[in-house]
Amino acid sequence: MIQNVDVYDEGPYTCSVQTDNHPKTSRVHLIVQVPPQIMNISSDITVNEGSSVTLLCLAIGRPEPTVTWRHLSVKEGQGFVSEDEYLEISDIKRDQSGEYECSALNDVAAPDVRKVKITVNYPPYISKAKNTGVSVGQKGILSCEASAVPTAEFQWFKEDTRLATGLDGVRIENKGRISTLTFFNVSEKDYGNYTCVATNKLGNTNASITLYGPGAVIDGVNSASRALACLWLSGTLFAHFFIKF
Repeated sequence: MIQNVDVYDEGPYTCSVQTDNHPKTSRVHLIVQVPPQIMNISSDITVNEGSSVTLLCLAIGRPEPTVTWRHLSVKEGQGFVSEDEYLEISDIKRDQSGEYECSALNDVAAPDVRKVKITVNYPPYISKAKNTGVSVGQKGILSCEASAVPTAEFQWFKEDTRLATGLDGVRIENKGRISTLTFFNVSEKDYGNYTCVATNKLGNTNASITLYGPGAVIDGVNSASRALACLWLSGTLFAHFFIKF
């Protein structure tokens, strides 16, 4: 009986029985199995887009475990990355950020699983900026949305003048990826082009957004004409529906 079996107990064992005529022996080989255990794994890391990344995951066990890396931040079934202790990613892209799971498996016990998070920094790009029409005396809001890591900081300009909350009856609010410029009581002088600037440590970008009033020409189309066209179209559809039925 061997208690608290250790890997050093592995090997051949011989049982001998001495008799008056001649000894009898039997030999058996003890194989000690050890569940997988990850002993060393890379720490969470932050890199700039385009960099090269190497992750390490070292595991022990008997038999020797199979080490597999998987990207968790993708659709199910598409996350397999490699079957190796080292995971190398060259020219890393922003969509390759997220959690990577290292799994060590040797069928002796449940796999040992550890995770590493990769954060990919990239410069801002403005994903949403829409012109807005509003009448004099009404409340108007211009919105600017920018994706970036780290999160972008926003600034608003009208021509060369930087705007600030409280000046000329406007308010600027920055919440995560979205910045809004609010006019509480739109006047004629508020109409025009505004520039949203998004900045982080890797760069900056900007977009032009127009606040316009009734009758203004935006992208070559009169705003009032757009409204009339919509009314005409809805009336035509209604008449068609009425005649048909």
